[in-house]
Amino acid sequence: MAAFLYRMGRLAFRRRWTVALVWAAVLAAVGLAGMTAPEAEEEPFSMPGIESQEAFELMEDRFPGAAADGATARVVFVAPNGEKVTATENKEAVEAAIAELGDGTQVASTVDPYESGAVSEDGSTAYTTVTYKVDAAGLTDASRSHLDESLEHARDLGLTVEAGGDAMEDMGGPSGTAEAIGISVAAVVLLITFGSLAAAGLPLLTALIGVGISLFAITALAGPLGLADTTSTVAIMLGLAVGIDYALFIVSRYREERAKGRTPEEAVALATGTAGSAVVFAGLTVVIALAGLSVVGIPMLTEMGLGAAGAVVVGVLIALTLVPAFLGFWPNAILDRKDRKDRKDRKDRKDGKDRKARRAGGTPRGTRKVNGGTRWASFVLRRPLPVLLAAVAGLGALALPMTDLQLGMPGDEAKSTETTQRRAYDALAEGFGPGFNGPLTVVVDAKDADDPKAAAETVSERVGGTEGVVSVSPAQFNESGDTAVFSVVPATAPTDQETKDLVNTIRDDRPGIESEAGASFEVTGTTAMNIDVSEKVQSALVPYLLVVVGLAVILLLVVFRSILIPLKAAAGFLLSVLASLGAVVVVFQQGHGADLLGVETTGPIMSLMPIFLVGIVFGLAMDYEVFLVSRMREAHVHGERPAQAVTSGFKHSARVVVAAALIMIAVFSGFIGDSDAMIKMIGFGLASAVLLDAFVVRMAIVPAVLALLGERAWWLPKWLDRILPRVDVEGEALTRPTEPEAEPAERDLARA
Repeated sequence: MAAFLYRMGRLAFRRRWTVALVWAAVLAAVGLAGMTAPEAEEEPFSMPGIESQEAFELMEDRFPGAAADGATARVVFVAPNGEKVTATENKEAVEAAIAELGDGTQVASTVDPYESGAVSEDGSTAYTTVTYKVDAAGLTDASRSHLDESLEHARDLGLTVEAGGDAMEDMGGPSGTAEAIGISVAAVVLLITFGSLAAAGLPLLTALIGVGISLFAITALAGPLGLADTTSTVAIMLGLAVGIDYALFIVSRYREERAKGRTPEEAVALATGTAGSAVVFAGLTVVIALAGLSVVGIPMLTEMGLGAAGAVVVGVLIALTLVPAFLGFWPNAILDRKDRKDRKDRKDRKDGKDRKARRAGGTPRGTRKVNGGTRWASFVLRRPLPVLLAAVAGLGALALPMTDLQLGMPGDEAKSTETTQRRAYDALAEGFGPGFNGPLTVVVDAKDADDPKAAAETVSERVGGTEGVVSVSPAQFNESGDTAVFSVVPATAPTDQETKDLVNTIRDDRPGIESEAGASFEVTGTTAMNIDVSEKVQSALVPYLLVVVGLAVILLLVVFRSILIPLKAAAGFLLSVLASLGAVVVVFQQGHGADLLGVETTGPIMSLMPIFLVGIVFGLAMDYEVFLVSRMREAHVHGERPAQAVTSGFKHSARVVVAAALIMIAVFSGFIGDSDAMIKMIGFGLASAVLLDAFVVRMAIVPAVLALLGERAWWLPKWLDRILPRVDVEGEALTRPTEPEAEPAERDLARA
């Protein structure tokens, strides 16, 4: 592996113009494809294999056209000052508003609340449903403006008017604010780390190129594949983070090799062969974790995982080819000012012994400097057990709130009170009861019943008599008269545990009800769908962990040729991911510090959050493991004792790993300000996980465990050593007796 990447880096350096032009052509091609691609149609959320999805599909089959994808807006009218909406003046205002709402060019229908019975018992609140001919993505700006203006006109008449529904959702994609924040912070971190504008700018430039290619590719495929906006958002988030980090490691190793006196070409080749090997295997672990999301069986997670995995692959390829090419264009500008000034003088002063050591792959005399990484490693090596116990105890304390984890799919109740959707939700809950915002839908399949209407009535009566049910609507039959649908309003809110218990009770009572009615039925609706999704995600989490962690442990076994190090890496990951999930529960469920993040309403953690967080965090955790421990492995292979190898690994990698972690934290933190609740939660969870994994697990637990294990950390049974492939991540094959001389043109370039 190292020898192959060594040759690749050298070739990219020598053919830098060709490499740069090829990537420019790729960017132009996918950019053109993305800009000319038809607009993607928003696909409805689906979850194969759960009852609520099967019931929904039955409705689509038996009620053709009734389950249309047209957008809806539920407009709520509240009378002022304790009045009633049935009062003459208020009723006229409501009817005028409904008439104006129905005048929209894309409006299919509106419902009169006074005829449909959509008025609260106390007469204070009424609502109407506006149905459109197109889905939410197809609504024009004119239709959205008409809806907003109609609401304002109704408010001018003295009513309190709010609206919810998908017609009110912002259909825009990523705003770019989060990306701008992440890039800005990354630029500062890189500048501090490298002390050179060119060195700081190169990782940013290559990462942006990679993100551009990935984003345009996803945009081009969004139409044919029906990809959601979250697919591109997550791809940008991860593509930007790993793109900067992977380039950072290549550039850092290049500067290290140049400090040893190597020519630019040789330094690029060695950096690509050594740090590039770590990039390849780090990228593979991320791709395994992301692509593994497809085993869960949730289309949305599969799309997000594969889209982000594709962005990571692009980032790896750019780090291995375009970064070496750019280093060829600016071989000395990447160095800091002092190195550029002293390079020629230092080269002239080198004595024969230093050159000999350098050619043998050693470190020139006088360059063994003690830095912060060395001092920290020495501290941990002197006190490994206290450091290990303190780190594990701290992460364990953060993970404790995980025991209170509640999964769900928050809706409008999780939005800010400044939004009309949230105010509409609150008004409906106050006027009609908390369960009104999340009714259950029961689908009765009476195709084989002797009397379909009697069967549907029996099911309706039995379900309506269940404790916790407030009301049941009249059953609506399809044209064939063999399928009925009715709504069930629970007494509790959609995300309450009591509502989940009610759904389970109805389903548990199903055998007796179906036997009495002579027909089958299923429970669906948004609330039931959310409950089913949560249960499926929980049941899929353990198999997913086994698959992903198992594959990654095998990969790390090949990389490090050790039994204990991959197991330690997996255990450290579990600690960091549980602690980060605990932090998510503390903020988003328990509400501690929620105001600081703009989270006004707490509640269940989004069902998809734990498994998605596990997938991404595992990949990123293995990133730091590979980058940090591969330098220790390299030092150990070259003859250093275990404790010395730990110190060497920290000396060369700690500063860069810290910079990489800070960059990732900055990128992910930028998404905390996103209006989408899932993206906000993912951004916070990822930022917390990277913080804990990089600074606690990798910087404290890893050296402490290696110090306690000593030589046993690198133990591998001989029989396993014989059958494992050798990939040479540490670059042992790159140690040469002589150092190639630069060609005349390259020497001239090096002096530039």
